[in-house]
Amino acid sequence: MQTYHVPDDDSPYPEVRSAVANTDDPRIPASTIRAWVLGLIWAIILPGVNQFFFFRYPAVTISSLVAQLLSFPLGRLWAAVVPRKNVLGLSLNPGPFTVKEHVIITIMAGVGAQSAYATDIIAVQRVYYNQTWGFMYQWLVVMSTQMIGYCIGGIGKRFLVSPPSMIWPANLVLCALFNTLHSQHYSGMGKYGGISRERFFTYAFTAATLYYFLPGYLFQALSYFSWVCWIAPQNVNQMFGYNSGLGFSVLSFDWSQIAYIGSPLATPWWAEVNVIAGFILFYWIITPIVYYSNIWNSQYMPIMSSYPYDNQGRRYNVTRILNTQTTFDINAYRNYSPLFLSTTFAISYGLSFASITATIVHALLYFRKQIWVQARRSLHEQPDIHARLMSKYKEVVPEWWYLMIFLSMFTFGVISIEVWPTQMPVWGLVLALLIAVVYIVPIGMIQAITNQQVGLNVITELVIGFALPGRPIAMMMFKTWGYITMVQALQFTSDFKLGHYMKIPHRPMFWSQVVATAVAGTVQLGVQSWCVFAHVSMCRSGMFTCPNTRVFYTASVIWGVIGPKQQFSPGQTYYGLVYFFLAGAILPFIPWVVLKRWPNGIFRYMNLPIFLNGTGLIPPATAQNFVPWAVIGFIFQYVIRRRHFSWWSKYNYVLSAALDSGVAIGVLIVYFALEFPRNGTIGQQTIGKWWGNSVHKKTADWVALPLKQVPPGNIFGSVTIPGFTKAEN
Repeated sequence: MQTYHVPDDDSPYPEVRSAVANTDDPRIPASTIRAWVLGLIWAIILPGVNQFFFFRYPAVTISSLVAQLLSFPLGRLWAAVVPRKNVLGLSLNPGPFTVKEHVIITIMAGVGAQSAYATDIIAVQRVYYNQTWGFMYQWLVVMSTQMIGYCIGGIGKRFLVSPPSMIWPANLVLCALFNTLHSQHYSGMGKYGGISRERFFTYAFTAATLYYFLPGYLFQALSYFSWVCWIAPQNVNQMFGYNSGLGFSVLSFDWSQIAYIGSPLATPWWAEVNVIAGFILFYWIITPIVYYSNIWNSQYMPIMSSYPYDNQGRRYNVTRILNTQTTFDINAYRNYSPLFLSTTFAISYGLSFASITATIVHALLYFRKQIWVQARRSLHEQPDIHARLMSKYKEVVPEWWYLMIFLSMFTFGVISIEVWPTQMPVWGLVLALLIAVVYIVPIGMIQAITNQQVGLNVITELVIGFALPGRPIAMMMFKTWGYITMVQALQFTSDFKLGHYMKIPHRPMFWSQVVATAVAGTVQLGVQSWCVFAHVSMCRSGMFTCPNTRVFYTASVIWGVIGPKQQFSPGQTYYGLVYFFLAGAILPFIPWVVLKRWPNGIFRYMNLPIFLNGTGLIPPATAQNFVPWAVIGFIFQYVIRRRHFSWWSKYNYVLSAALDSGVAIGVLIVYFALEFPRNGTIGQQTIGKWWGNSVHKKTADWVALPLKQVPPGNIFGSVTIPGFTKAEN
């Protein structure tokens, strides 16, 4: 059997050429006992460990990148020591550890590495609503929400995998690391001199691991480098602060902060420009105008915060508006306070509204021809070398496999909401899935091109909040099915694109994800149950304070108990944000019309959904994540790419992989060697108290002081709900 290689034939995109080999050998095994055993081990370890740390503050997340690195020596060790015998016709040791086996292992490690979104439903019910409905209910909900999106991902494959323009930039980092570890040849190897990519990766990885000890342990102010606030720590410096300010300090020396929203070395520069332009306009220009004009009484709250507030400027006490049945008490709500948001939090909701309509309009304007052609099962673009090489693998995934996944997971969902008192109707499940189906192709195309994903969590909360107010459990379930179904579908599609680049047969790609997801979800539920029973004060005190679960619970109260009617209806405080829906539908026409007149103008790089939603992680992300990210992106994706393209082509994605993996290993070493032992007391009397680890915490920015303080006994704001008293500002 021959190796397929087309000389001088490659992807039309330099990003792909710089990271992906344009050769394939179909004889290389992928789905082996070795790959499945190692993949299942990681599908147990990563989800279990990450679920344990998910409830802890600060959390430690072990990414699939760690599994990718450690699987390499494990695979080679297996090849060296395991006897070459057959069991039931399958070889225990098929020979040297291959790159395709490595890809299967990494995918199985990654699909369930993060905590399943639905486990937060279970945790909120247990801890805050005192509802424990048994393991079968929990398992049905987790399986349904995690895997029903895979059938939708199968539908989206023809739009999002085969076309060469669907690059999926994040996968290029993984490809670069795979090819570096296995000494695969890239397109253009040898055009730039210097050291090999393998040696470059080793140097950069080692340096990143060792360097993390500085911002991660020895000199934490390098991570929160709000240097202007250190000069006048007691001033309410909301422009230069990083914790509750707008981040005009610009700098951060911690890669984990810089890459928090994604590696700047993996995202195209034009997409980074859209993100940072949106950040500057909405958070460096509009936010100060709104805040210092005291719109929404915003000066009584920090300018940037992820907490809701009451009309005394204190964090909102949601327990005061719940009755003994843990449902909404309208009288208590009237006697307490409406809910107020920080300026950035409110604007983030408005941008989420705008991005929802902008995504649909943008897709219709720019991708309608491609969507139509793809829907007729024809490629809009000529197949590139990778599509032609993958065509050698004839055994595609049958459509009925996707149908069986859908029917079984839909049945699981119906059983979970009908057998137990969730107060969610079946039509709610259908509506949530329809939202995900409508958005997967337009959002998927945007993510595949820009490395940025538009989220559906806010729009699903808004829809169910108006449709079924006062039902927090139904709200959480609806949001999870609507939002995570799309996320899981795009994860499924992204993994298939990785398999497309690395030439993995279709069927092993399908089953590796399905089986690993089922194993990971089951493990996470078991670990969560143990955490709840082993820690009586779970989510209330001690190390296990459950910050993400508390946010999830607060959202269930805001959108499920109180409902959006109390916030976004006419006469309510944030009613004006509803007009962002209209703005999102209109704005994409501006660059589209301009391009009709000047097709080669700068507006061809403008992407309105990314411009509006590129800052979607604010909050909890802050300026310290966006501004240094854009600076590093400018240096590598614009300056170096334009002036030193050969160097960039050879080393850029390898450097990104080395920095990400080096920091991941550094986090593990620091945590398990210095923070976890002795309950975190190692060095706290010396290193923990020195200037470099305390200066950033002794500022008004760190404690999130507002511009104005509410006098004791007074309130601010006016509302239309009977029972409130208008206060003097």
